Amino acid sequence: MTGDDTAVLANLPALAFGFALVMARVAAAVMLLPGLGEAELPVMVRAALALVLSVLLLPVLQPELPALPESPGATLQLIAAETLTGIWLGWLARMVMLALPVAGQIAASVLGLTNVLQPDVTLGPQTASLARLFATAGPVLLFATGLHALPLSALAGSFAVIPPGAVLPAGDMVQAASEAVSGSFALGLRLAAPFVLAGTVWQVGLGLAARLVPQHQIYFVALPGQILGGLLLLGLLASAVLGAWQDTAADLLAALPGL
Repeated sequence: MTGDDTAVLANLPALAFGFALVMARVAAAVMLLPGLGEAELPVMVRAALALVLSVLLLPVLQPELPALPESPGATLQLIAAETLTGIWLGWLARMVMLALPVAGQIAASVLGLTNVLQPDVTLGPQTASLARLFATAGPVLLFATGLHALPLSALAGSFAVIPPGAVLPAGDMVQAASEAVSGSFALGLRLAAPFVLAGTVWQVGLGLAARLVPQHQIYFVALPGQILGGLLLLGLLASAVLGAWQDTAADLLAALPGL
């Protein structure tokens, strides 16, 4: 055995530790990143993506990685910190994607389409088909426009912003999480605003009709028209809603830590 072989063997524990650190953050983030972390994607595919990304990043990040700790407890602590960082980064990006199905759920409630359900692994079994449609359109639009590169770039750049093994401050994490949730819900409500406005006007009109003609069952007469009008409005506004989400998502994803 040559001296080079001996040096390589001696360096294997440190190399394995560095790969475990990088893999912990990358795998946790890939589990939640928009497009790559969709629950419909097979687990083996997501695992392969995390493995490939870790292999590509390891040579670049190797000089910045901490040394192998002497105790197993310290090693597990560093890996746990990296896993938490990856989950945090992926979850921030995931909130941008969730705005679309939230908008679809709100619009379906207004348009009378909530009785047509399509179970969703993210939003739960009581998900309207319209929300499921928007949730499916999101990843397609993400890959078609190249926006999926922004979360990946943020993940790669996060190692410079958040050093490997560093523990994120709890206060900053909570503040970022609350801002992400409120921003996602606000974006979903803005996207569904035309449907909410149309539904409010429709309900006011039904109330006036019920007062003018109290002997008729306005609800049973108006419900088919409400659904038909909602589908017509959806056909007119779906492209604009997706376009508005794309523009806003580009700004939000570009503001992720690491970019």
